Amino acid sequence: MTEFKSVILACIGAIGGGIASLFGGWTSAMTTLIIFMMIDYITGLVVAGVFRKSKKSESGALESRAGFKGLCRKGMILLILLVACRLDLALGTTYIKDAVCIAFVVNEALSIVENAGLMGVPIPKAITKAIDVLKSKED
Repeated sequence: MTEFKSVILACIGAIGGGIASLFGGWTSAMTTLIIFMMIDYITGLVVAGVFRKSKKSESGALESRAGFKGLCRKGMILLILLVACRLDLALGTTYIKDAVCIAFVVNEALSIVENAGLMGVPIPKAITKAIDVLKSKED
């Protein structure tokens, strides 16, 4: 059993290393983007499933098609980030990946704040100011 576990972990590590290599290395901005994407998806599920206030379905309730579309959008975000990373590698720069990553982090943060607002959660000024700073960096 221990050998099987080691083989599985080695495969997972190799896949993770391959993905990081495709992206030209992994950055904290990319980790932030992945975390924000997960938070946005989960809060979107809560808004639709619990509060029934989703803007993604006619009834505002949870709908599998809307959830799948959200996952497809998140996948496309990662593909666009991959394109930006490969452009950076081809041009010998790092700013394209950073700019694209910041733009998507801002977008995900706005969506998280919107979901929180639909749940009736008050948003601290520090969060809205941080989003404004990121928006200015994006421009």
